[in-house]
Amino acid sequence: MLVYHSTFAAPKKKKKKMMLKELILLVQNNYDILLLTLLTVAVTFIATKAWRSSTVAGNIPGRLGIPFIGETFSFLSATNSTKGCYDFVRLRRSWYGKWFKTRIFGKIHVFVPSSDGAKKIFTKDFVDFNKGYVKSMGDCVGKKSLLCVPHESHKRIRRLLSDPFSMPSLAKFVRKFDELLSQRLKKLEESGKSFVVLDFSMKMTFDAMCNMLMSITEESVLREIEKDCTAVSDAMLSFPVMIPGTRYYKGIKFVKEEVAPFKILFNLATAENNENLIKQARQRLMETFKRMIARRRSGKEFHDDFLQSMLDRHSYPSSEKLDDSEIMDNLLTLIIAGQTTTAAAIMWSVKFLDDNREAQDRLREEQLSISRTKKDRDLLSLEDLNSMSYGLKVVKETLRVSNVLLWFPRVVLNDCIIDGFEVKKGWHVNIDATCIHYDSDLYKDPLQFDPSRFDEMQKPYSFIPFGSGPRTCLGMNMAKVTMLVFLHRLAGGYKWTVDDLDPSLEKKAHIPRLRSGCPITLKAL
Repeated sequence: MLVYHSTFAAPKKKKKKMMLKELILLVQNNYDILLLTLLTVAVTFIATKAWRSSTVAGNIPGRLGIPFIGETFSFLSATNSTKGCYDFVRLRRSWYGKWFKTRIFGKIHVFVPSSDGAKKIFTKDFVDFNKGYVKSMGDCVGKKSLLCVPHESHKRIRRLLSDPFSMPSLAKFVRKFDELLSQRLKKLEESGKSFVVLDFSMKMTFDAMCNMLMSITEESVLREIEKDCTAVSDAMLSFPVMIPGTRYYKGIKFVKEEVAPFKILFNLATAENNENLIKQARQRLMETFKRMIARRRSGKEFHDDFLQSMLDRHSYPSSEKLDDSEIMDNLLTLIIAGQTTTAAAIMWSVKFLDDNREAQDRLREEQLSISRTKKDRDLLSLEDLNSMSYGLKVVKETLRVSNVLLWFPRVVLNDCIIDGFEVKKGWHVNIDATCIHYDSDLYKDPLQFDPSRFDEMQKPYSFIPFGSGPRTCLGMNMAKVTMLVFLHRLAGGYKWTVDDLDPSLEKKAHIPRLRSGCPITLKAL
């Protein structure tokens, strides 16, 4: 046995040394793969722990999913469906209840479903909370837009932008909008052709805003500006994912700088940074605004409008005027914000009134009674709108049921408690206007379209289509008067039939809109 052992001991040692060398060589040759495998295992282990523990962390139910990615793909899937992005929220409420958290685009989001929670956040804006807008919005409208500036600038810019929304300005706007609307509806009725309400109202509100802000009425100029605004607006209303074919990608397609492939992948995963990507999409608009400002400064043009009122402040101290970049960014902001949301609300009002003939008949009766007090060609006045008590209830109920703004995002600046739930600094809280407006404790039969429910005073922060607090929508009153003028001319002058009853929603948008746009055919009374 001793002889046998000594004979084979040396070869065994050599064999072990060779195997060890081969193993070292294998590790050296495949270092990257092995490291990636180890990292994958580690990430999977951490992700699994995060997935299992996320239902209790911070005492808010919900799942954060895999770090960074979270439930982004589920959210994008809902956004890309004809049910709309809110289907993502609706499904999780069925799993967890009204309060839940999730992770989207690398950020933890908490959906706040109560009027008390809304009050806490709105009243603490700029103190415990700050804006939390989707990145694509800032890229589109510019750094000096009211939507993007810090608190100090926000107060100054908001105050200086208030002129178009004063009562004297609104009174002039009502008459101009009424005249334009009356002419176009009459032409459509006489043609006997079906038209898409969303497209019609988008063009109407765009033309009216350009007239009020910059006195632009020439058709060719309007269409040129509208084309550029549509590109920016589409990018703004889509989600910031760099995928060829998406509206965000198309909105920035004018960018001349090349983007490395890893940057595209990075944007796909993070939907952050690259704030210069939208520059070229805005360039032609900014050049148009610059030429307009230069003509007025040189004395070649003068108009009594918003732009002129801003330029006339050139000798004022800096706290009482806007510089040119602030003027241009906010011109674009006012046009897009005033057009897209109001046009969508007008579309929904037609749809809801068609579905609820009793409300339509009552609205028509009120509008006809107002028409009888006026001469045939008399335009509406602000006083006429103030007498439309039922019309205003139709506007409010349309905004409540349609939820043109689904939720209001904010970033948490300090750890705090909302409705007994712990919310951490750096998280995003979304004041869920849709959930609040559909709360059966606040509204009886909340899914029913019933303008008469506004006969009664609503609980504070239970009706928030325009937000609240220091960031309340600046164009709130303009949106209301635009809708009232439209409802007066439509219900008071025509009956209509909806030519496509498909309830499917437009894909890839923040704002819920019918995919059909609600095509109708008019018949004069």
